[in-house]
Amino acid sequence: MAMRLDGIHHITAVTADARANLDFYTRVLGLRLVKKSVNQDDPTAYHLFYSDELGSPGADLTFFEYPGVPRGRAGSGMVHRIVWRVGSTRAVDFWADRLRREGIAASLEGQTLSFEDPEGLGLALAVVESGDEPLIATHPEISHDVALLGFDGVQAYAADPDVSRSFLEHGVAFVPGHGDGRRVTYEARGSRRGSFYIYDRSDRRGVLGAGTVHHVAWSSTMEEHEAWRRRVLEAGGRPTPVIDRYYFRSIYFREPSGVLFEIATMGPGFTADEPLEHLGEHLALPPNFEPLRERLERALTPLPNPRERWVRH
Repeated sequence: MAMRLDGIHHITAVTADARANLDFYTRVLGLRLVKKSVNQDDPTAYHLFYSDELGSPGADLTFFEYPGVPRGRAGSGMVHRIVWRVGSTRAVDFWADRLRREGIAASLEGQTLSFEDPEGLGLALAVVESGDEPLIATHPEISHDVALLGFDGVQAYAADPDVSRSFLEHGVAFVPGHGDGRRVTYEARGSRRGSFYIYDRSDRRGVLGAGTVHHVAWSSTMEEHEAWRRRVLEAGGRPTPVIDRYYFRSIYFREPSGVLFEIATMGPGFTADEPLEHLGEHLALPPNFEPLRERLERALTPLPNPRERWVRH
């Protein structure tokens, strides 16, 4: 059977303000903070993970915090919009009202509601009937029938999407879809779930900073991970060696249009060092970072447990 990636594993972006970021993604959008950790390549920076109730691949939006970093701007070779699934037009109406009450401007086109987070990161909610398992977080103000259901896909800018076609089709087994003159579409779909990857044409220069996407990760089984690395190499990519991130294993490379890709394994998962019911409540450090705990806890921005107030109220 041909190897296929199971859609998006996670998406990682940049924030300048962990407290405001935590408030928006947990209180407003209703995601669960499933891991409060550090950037393993720069442990002085937070790495915050927001997801569904179980911390599932396919629902995991993560942020590196660099306090005070200027806002970035998405450009060619960068993801500029993250799209979640919702289950109905009633859900879209719910979110349009909720965002309006938070003072967040949103625009509706068909069954897709587009808006930005407080730092300008492009987001959207789309009514999608995919048959994939809904990946839902529990929130006291957001019923499951209107909640976010996991990622549908990402949109990236590319000056010339054709330069990536061969690599995407043969290197990572994306299936081309029906685009138009402005837009080129692909799907990564495995046995569990799938996600779209879309290029919008732009030669605008991008700047990495707050409110921009750092990379998008695609889901692999543990058994096929090394084979994906070989396949990327054979297609002309330059993947890193396999890196053990403790919660999953990863390889990184840029696809020809410049977007930074990761292929990450679906496991071991976030319960490797915390029980499911207490995910995200304390600073979690992989064992090789544990000697740095005292120094890091002094340096990192103190963050509340966003679910603590649920108990009080």
